[in-house]
Amino acid sequence: MSATPQKNRASRRVLAAAAGLATVGALVAAMPAGAHDRGHGHGSKTRTVDVQLLSFNDLHGNLEPPAGSAGSVSEKQADGTVKSIPAGGVEYLATSLRTARKGHPYSVTAAGGDMVGASPLLSGLFHDEPTIEALNGLDLDVTAVGNHEFDEGATELGRLQNGGCHPVEGCYEQGKTFEGADFPYLAANVTNEKTGRPILKPYTVWKKNGVKIGFIGVTLEGTPNIVTANGVKGLKFHDEIETVNKYAKELDRQGVKSIVALIHEGGAPASSSYNYDCDSPGAGDGISGPIVDIAKGITPKVDALVTGHTHQAYVCTVPDPAGNPRMVTSASSFGKVYTDTTLTYDRRTKDIVRTSVKSAQSQNHVVTRDQAKATDMTALIARWNTLAAPISNRPQGYISADINGRGSTAPEKPLGNLIADAQLEGLAPADKGGAVVAFMNPGGIRSDLVYAASGSEGAGVVTYGEAFTVQPFTNMMNVVDLTGAQLVTALQQQVSGSNAASPKILQVSKGLTYTLDLTKSGADRVVAASILLNGEAIDPAKTYRVAMNEFLAGGGDGFAALGQGTNKLVGPSDLDLFNAYLAAHSTATAPLAPPATDRITVIQ
Repeated sequence: MSATPQKNRASRRVLAAAAGLATVGALVAAMPAGAHDRGHGHGSKTRTVDVQLLSFNDLHGNLEPPAGSAGSVSEKQADGTVKSIPAGGVEYLATSLRTARKGHPYSVTAAGGDMVGASPLLSGLFHDEPTIEALNGLDLDVTAVGNHEFDEGATELGRLQNGGCHPVEGCYEQGKTFEGADFPYLAANVTNEKTGRPILKPYTVWKKNGVKIGFIGVTLEGTPNIVTANGVKGLKFHDEIETVNKYAKELDRQGVKSIVALIHEGGAPASSSYNYDCDSPGAGDGISGPIVDIAKGITPKVDALVTGHTHQAYVCTVPDPAGNPRMVTSASSFGKVYTDTTLTYDRRTKDIVRTSVKSAQSQNHVVTRDQAKATDMTALIARWNTLAAPISNRPQGYISADINGRGSTAPEKPLGNLIADAQLEGLAPADKGGAVVAFMNPGGIRSDLVYAASGSEGAGVVTYGEAFTVQPFTNMMNVVDLTGAQLVTALQQQVSGSNAASPKILQVSKGLTYTLDLTKSGADRVVAASILLNGEAIDPAKTYRVAMNEFLAGGGDGFAALGQGTNKLVGPSDLDLFNAYLAAHSTATAPLAPPATDRITVIQ
């Protein structure tokens, strides 16, 4: 429950604020067909009850339908072709969830983290209060924290949970105090360095008519590597498996035998289509990535894993340590997909029946935009848009076509080049830092620049709101001294160390070129001899002035070499430089064209 005592939850939303958690016990035999309670309420005493678990993840404050390629999902057709379906937006997500709940008296809705953070301006401008309000309206029952819940630090996360107006900006609407989330954020593996205690509840228990299901929530242990230092100051992040197993045991002792783990860490399915059969037996099929080992290590007491972080859609079975199949699901991102899972609860054992897990028990569904909008969400968006409009609608520049960033799957992205060029241009003057090259982390590019108008501004116009959606962190820019050797090492760290399994390819400013040979392994994938700056080889002993945001300059995303910079100069924010570049290089009659992607030569 939220810590605000005045909140009265509707009777059906009964998540008990238990002080400790327990997990699922031994697996039980499958019941005969027809033994399920199909919705007879209090009077039904059949042995098993079907509990509907609806779940989603990585909403990132996308209240309005995400634009461009970031706002679609891939669907594999019967003939093998792939169709792109426009999806997402809380008006449609609310309708999808409400429709799905019909006929399911036992229904619980859970999320896998990153509900807020890296949000479009409509939510980000107001420190994500609009998203929390929307999630309350969606009847979210519980969520894990994700890494982005820490973007503004633990104190701000506490405010989102408990309510109260922003400490600096105050209340956004006259006479209204922000009430906070009426669902619990779970942070089982995040503790206060001084006290050693979890900063938020580690778990909660959902109850209805004697049915009890425990939820344990964790974020990835590596959160400090992907969040600015200020965001995780004073916090310690613990191993996901050890933490879930600890609280599963605690729940078990309390008599809670049915347990779901909400884990903000994920994997990569072999196909990007949301309806891919993850359990197909073919070579190369299935899922890879960190969640696989986590799933294999989590106690059999846990009956299902709702995951996130990788923005992928999958419904997979991964065996638990006892060798029994267990569902591991993820629902893409930005509210484009939701997962519907059936948990068959045995009243006698108080456990979930999962001896015959099949994909049919869990399915991903597209949040399509051809359904009716939820009117309460439409009103919420309109209310906040009215407050945001004076800032959001201001034109910043003009483009002649879509400039893809988040929606590009290539190592070098057109929007990445544009951002890096903007950073170099703004910080190249001697009195601004004297930068000769700029690096941008790919994860910091949150959307595409879309040619089609998002409102009344007209096609090709880039508004402040659209620019903010691309770079919502407003990271301060840094210019530092790095040696040529450190520069080369940084480029090699894109594909080695913590980035070996899942490369993070930096977006580079014009003038820097090199070859990425993906047929090789580790650091060798960056061909050192090919790295040129303005046509000249990098001199290992020479000092170069390098521009990057404060996250990279702190060694974030596994780029320890970038964290070794000296003689730091702090410049404007990344968003300010981006907007300045758009203004300087485009007009209504001479719009900016998508940059060529010819800086990184990729050998597959």
